Amino acid sequence: MAAANDATIPTPRPRRSPAWTPARLGVYGFLMVAALFFLLPLYVMLVTSVKPMEEIRLGTLFALPQHMTLEPWTQAWSTACTGLECNGIRGGFWNSVAIVVPSTILSIAIGAVNGYALSFWRPRGAGVLFAILMMGAFIPVQVMIYPLVRVLASVNLFSSLPGIIIIHTIFGMPVMTLLFRNYYAALPMELFKAARIDGGGFWRIFLQLMLPMSTPVIVVAVIMQVTGIWNDFLLGLVFAGSEHLPMTVQLNNIINTTTGERLYNVNMAATILTSIVPLALYFISGRWFVRGIASGAVKG
Repeated sequence: MAAANDATIPTPRPRRSPAWTPARLGVYGFLMVAALFFLLPLYVMLVTSVKPMEEIRLGTLFALPQHMTLEPWTQAWSTACTGLECNGIRGGFWNSVAIVVPSTILSIAIGAVNGYALSFWRPRGAGVLFAILMMGAFIPVQVMIYPLVRVLASVNLFSSLPGIIIIHTIFGMPVMTLLFRNYYAALPMELFKAARIDGGGFWRIFLQLMLPMSTPVIVVAVIMQVTGIWNDFLLGLVFAGSEHLPMTVQLNNIINTTTGERLYNVNMAATILTSIVPLALYFISGRWFVRGIASGAVKG
């Protein structure tokens, strides 16, 4: 009888929270404003880059193009003037590729070895060495430009491709060391001890055990280094030399070079071309970046 009475008692339903609370409205409002803040300039650049100059002169900044054209993109890539030369921004693109690829590989490789040694082998004075590396990460770049110019000039590497690669490797090494050290410090020490018992040495443990486990943090490091080096302007301007100027410096030269009428559509197209590589990298490997962060890449 009691069981029957219990069965007839209705189960109270959980109270639903109101669909649109002031807090939720505030969050959505903030997100929409933030999205507009970043997307509006991109929209203006895209729209302007496919408009002929006749439409741009009308002052309709936000209007869609009536006669879409890709001629500004072709001109920005191959014929826009960067000072006295009118070869477009394509030369700067390949210069940036030649700078970014070896600089990223070298800085990540050195940072990974440093982080591995500081986390597991811990040589004498490891704390002091790590503190010195971290000091290098927080010293402003502008403070070290002149001494580095003198050093590179003394070894005949100033204004050369190897010189700018060395510079980016040096400036990327402290952050990469911190990144890999914190990642390896989160791994179980038992793995390292077991490898040592099995007779593994420094390089064998690193190459066969630690490096295959480092995919998440390597993806994070690649994204950080590629975007940082690709978007760099100051170091490329000072150390690359006139024959190896990166894409950002070439973009500045295109925008500041005026022969008669200022071609805003060409400038906008060149700006988008310069930013395509970092944007594509984030879109393609964004989920790997989040996964690397979540797996402990920046812990510690």
